[in-house]
Amino acid sequence: MNDILDKTQRLTAIIAFLQSAERLKDTLRSGRTAQGRSESTAEHSWRLCLMIMAFERDLADHDIARLLKLAVVHDLGEAIHGDTPATEQHLDPDRNERERRDMAKLCALLPDDISGEMLNLWDDYAGARSPEARLVKGFDKLETMLQHLAGRNASDFNYAFNLSYGTAQTNYHPLLRDLRAIVDGWTRERIDHSHRA
Repeated sequence: MNDILDKTQRLTAIIAFLQSAERLKDTLRSGRTAQGRSESTAEHSWRLCLMIMAFERDLADHDIARLLKLAVVHDLGEAIHGDTPATEQHLDPDRNERERRDMAKLCALLPDDISGEMLNLWDDYAGARSPEARLVKGFDKLETMLQHLAGRNASDFNYAFNLSYGTAQTNYHPLLRDLRAIVDGWTRERIDHSHRA
């Protein structure tokens, strides 16, 4: 009887966590979609995972499952207090500590084994400890830059921000550097186009 109760409690705890994590769908970022609405953090995380999958063949020297797990949890703490726009992160020195507390609060709903794994993944990403975490950080910056280029932004949007954003993170791996060169080229084209308009 206790095994059934324990299993039910475990499943209930996991579902409660998933219900809390659902808030990430309504956590809005400063980035705009191609249709002009604010993107959610959940959408950003989804496309980050998609990027990793799309370049899987180029990443044979990395643990793909770990890359995807890191991408899924990297912004999960934002479900509680929201996102700090990339352009304002330098003004928010307590952001990492707050997101870590929020991540721990979300994970407190989970059974200890899953909670521990989630927090370890988040800590790995935040500290850029593993090669996978460093790679995901680079992809994260590129996804944000791509969204800036894809979005229907205000007429005074500063596309030049892309050119200096995340340079250290996107320098980690040859693939990231190659992608960065393409995105920087597209950014320069967008800047030239906006100056002509």
